[in-house]
Amino acid sequence: MKLVPRYTDIGEGFAISDHPAKVTAPQLLLWNEPLAEQFNIQVNADSRANIFSGNEPQAVSAVALGYSGHQFGHFSPRLGDGRAHLLGAISDDKNQLWDLQLKGAGATPFSRGGDGRCALGPAIREYVMSEAMHALGIPTTRCLAVVGSGETVYRNPPQPGAIVTRLASSHIRVGSFQYLATQGDVTSLKNLADLAIQRHYPEINSTGAQRYLDFLAAVIANQVKLVVSWMRVGFIHGVMNTDNTLISGETIDYGPCAMMNQFDFDTVFSSIDKQGRYAFGNQPNMASWNCARLAESLIALISDDDEQAVAMMTPLIEGFSTQFNQQFSAMWAQKLGLTVADDKDNKLVGELLGLLKQHQLDYTNTFNALTESLTGQAQIPSALVSWAQQWQTRTNEHSYNIMRQANPSVIPRNHIIEDIITQYTMHGDSELLSRFSKVMSSPYTSNMQATEFQQPPEDDKNYRTFCGT
Repeated sequence: MKLVPRYTDIGEGFAISDHPAKVTAPQLLLWNEPLAEQFNIQVNADSRANIFSGNEPQAVSAVALGYSGHQFGHFSPRLGDGRAHLLGAISDDKNQLWDLQLKGAGATPFSRGGDGRCALGPAIREYVMSEAMHALGIPTTRCLAVVGSGETVYRNPPQPGAIVTRLASSHIRVGSFQYLATQGDVTSLKNLADLAIQRHYPEINSTGAQRYLDFLAAVIANQVKLVVSWMRVGFIHGVMNTDNTLISGETIDYGPCAMMNQFDFDTVFSSIDKQGRYAFGNQPNMASWNCARLAESLIALISDDDEQAVAMMTPLIEGFSTQFNQQFSAMWAQKLGLTVADDKDNKLVGELLGLLKQHQLDYTNTFNALTESLTGQAQIPSALVSWAQQWQTRTNEHSYNIMRQANPSVIPRNHIIEDIITQYTMHGDSELLSRFSKVMSSPYTSNMQATEFQQPPEDDKNYRTFCGT
């Protein structure tokens, strides 16, 4: 496993050298063999627990990254990796670099008095959810391993500890730019922007101010695509702070995330989201807001005149809603198998969503039933029979394949995730995860083995998720 140093040349104080803290009795709990093969990670099975707990030092010095963040709208100028150590970067089978990070590997200079550890439950959640999102075709960070630390993490209540090994195409966040902009470090800000362009948007070949305008536009486009994909499958991130927004357009931080069962744009599961800031239907607004914060951080790279820079970036930020609405409409058309755009489709979609909410229908199962109804393999829910008569006049011989690619038959439902976590907490293993992973590996196929994972709980309105700190 050859590691390449990362971010150490951006600027002083951005990547601070720091070693993971050793744990007493590391035990490998989860290992992602397909991902290991993709990155040619050839590590002896007996050594994996030591290496991916942080107990075994690497040739490249680990670093903790600094970043700021708007957390539920309130700005914190210095957050940073409070419980994560970036070991370096490794190459995948396409010779592209990915960051390799240990999460829960002990305190760092950014810990602000915390222990820098991670409890087992959040570690298992991140592994299962991120791999499920990858299977669903949604851009995401990945998990290579989960190692039990053999130690107790003192939360409420005390829990067994764990370390997650996370892979991301980069850990450059909106908050990373905020961190440097707040310090007035224009040189480092430019270094970071140029690295981000090189890594994620190499097609940008413009110069001067236009280079960073094109960068902002590319980030906006990827954020639009990401949120549309979240809403297609009913994913609720739960904590869309600027420090949890990667400029690559990948999903990161699975702490308070959840999947929507009964359809409602106002659905919130995060215990700390008291005002519904990051509710299912509010995610587009929050993504646009976060992009505006990125734009503010780039002002010094656009023009010496702040007003001029703002004037140049404003059309890009205002264009977020136009892009989103276009792709959002296209997404609903795919979910309903509509191949030709029609102004009446908006009304058709609106009526369907109104019926879903009115009758408290399950989001995933309803669209799966509509999909399979085209082949006679499922019945349309009784509450939708009248609506479906109009919908069926808009379908054709291509509709089934279009819908099957857009509508999963199985998702990582909240109660399934909780049951897997419970099994790991009690037994250090989960037979449920073994079965679920097989089904989740092909979530867009009609599979009889998926039946046990398709039924939502009778009532999950009181279900709550929590940050993994």
